[in-house]
Amino acid sequence: MKRRAVRVTAVLLAGALTLSGCSGGGSASPADGVRSISYAVDDPVTLNPGRQTIAFAQDKALFSALTYVKSDGSLTYLNAESVKSTDAVHWTVKLRPGWTFHNGEKVTAESYVKAWNTVAYGPNAWENSGQLVNIAGYDALNPAKGAPKTKELSGLKVVDELTFTVTLKSPDGQFPTQLSQAQTGFFPMPEAAYKDLDGYGKKPIGNGPFEMDGSYTENEPMTVKAFANYQGPKPSIDEIVFKPYTDMTTAYTDVQAGNTDIIFVPAARMAQVRKDFGDRAYVFEGLGMNYLGLPLWDKRYSDVRVREAISMAIDRQAVSNVIYGGIWTPATALTPPGEPGTPKDLCGELCTFNPTKAKQLLAEAGGFSGKMEIRYPGGSGLDDLYNAYANQLRQNLGIKDVTATPTTDFPEFQKLRNEKKLSGPYFSRWGALYASQQNTLRSFYTKSGGCVNCIPYYTTQVEQLLAKADAQVDPQKAIEGYVDVQKAIIKDFPAPPMFFEKYTYATSDRIAKLAEGAGSLELENTTLADS
Repeated sequence: MKRRAVRVTAVLLAGALTLSGCSGGGSASPADGVRSISYAVDDPVTLNPGRQTIAFAQDKALFSALTYVKSDGSLTYLNAESVKSTDAVHWTVKLRPGWTFHNGEKVTAESYVKAWNTVAYGPNAWENSGQLVNIAGYDALNPAKGAPKTKELSGLKVVDELTFTVTLKSPDGQFPTQLSQAQTGFFPMPEAAYKDLDGYGKKPIGNGPFEMDGSYTENEPMTVKAFANYQGPKPSIDEIVFKPYTDMTTAYTDVQAGNTDIIFVPAARMAQVRKDFGDRAYVFEGLGMNYLGLPLWDKRYSDVRVREAISMAIDRQAVSNVIYGGIWTPATALTPPGEPGTPKDLCGELCTFNPTKAKQLLAEAGGFSGKMEIRYPGGSGLDDLYNAYANQLRQNLGIKDVTATPTTDFPEFQKLRNEKKLSGPYFSRWGALYASQQNTLRSFYTKSGGCVNCIPYYTTQVEQLLAKADAQVDPQKAIEGYVDVQKAIIKDFPAPPMFFEKYTYATSDRIAKLAEGAGSLELENTTLADS
């Protein structure tokens, strides 16, 4: 699905590539009496939650989700009072009373149902439509040919002002988690939004802790201020200024100088951030999973011993130490630890550096013939990482001709991957939008998962095990089911898991403490040094 691929492309890059935009603006002075912070961001393009692909921080400030996942992976309720089901297919969502949008409109069941219908309606081609794909009636709104004959999801029903029901196409016990903070396609919209949806993308009216102060203008700083009538947990600050930059290394320098308060540290500065910022460098558990993709369509990689040899020939910790200052953690499972229940040391010796065993495995498999060309998207700050991989494979496997070659940009890389024109290892990662093993496993290991740079490993066994885990309403049984999926995949070892990504931030000395959510920064709970 084309619009889903667009959304996924942005998510793929969000945690691994350098952000961009232009510099400008500054923080409010403490003398103003306004507790204000500034955050370096990419230019958002649109703030419409059904369309945005890179404005997660902005929309999380402007909107509140139905549910919220804490940094420890536990699920809590925010705009929802409850999300319940007995069979994982039929769900009842009850909203908390008293909530309003920033314009005073009540947040009702209709606010959600109408918004979800709009996001899912195929002709709108909204980027986050795919988040609603499992709701009954989605296919009718997105027919393979011709125009849809309806504009509403058959799986949505308004029961009363604060209650609506959702019927899914297949059982999914992770549905409440999918409704959490980063799945912005599930956010509500007020009736006022439909009068001018294009304009709404520049000045959205949300239900969150902050409201717009003015409107968004391309490549200009944007300010949000605390919403006085917010019914959720009150923010610790009064104002956030989102400052777009064209170069995040410039933003990094601005934070060092105190001209900007917070930055998501670019890869080019991770090796030095702890030295530059000391205890003002924050490392949070990420939901990003970094693999070294392998072209399973090339017969040279068909023997599992070749795949295992490639994995064991790379010293992950040494790579992390040099490029990421030791911050990224060598992967030991197929999903990141921020996703509850991720097994420990599932990968065992297959993810442990052992060049002697690696050479032995490669020899047993008959060696490797020809050139090994590693490909990755150019202009993304990934050169050092993939050159390091190439050097280690050349040295530790004895393959003489191993190179790391960037494509011109991500679209070229994606085209080569989709057309199976890659002949060597390649860039492969996924940044989950919700804290569940389901998200990463679905994305990597199912054809409909939406990961445009993942591993072409799809089996009936994995699909059946995933469906079994998805059908569990009990969280612990679901976790056990997803671990069974990982155990089945690791036997075939389709590609080496490389790193559990860590999300790293740096702050000016105006910030006393940053707060962490599941795979995200809680800007609203920032503690100022003068508080």
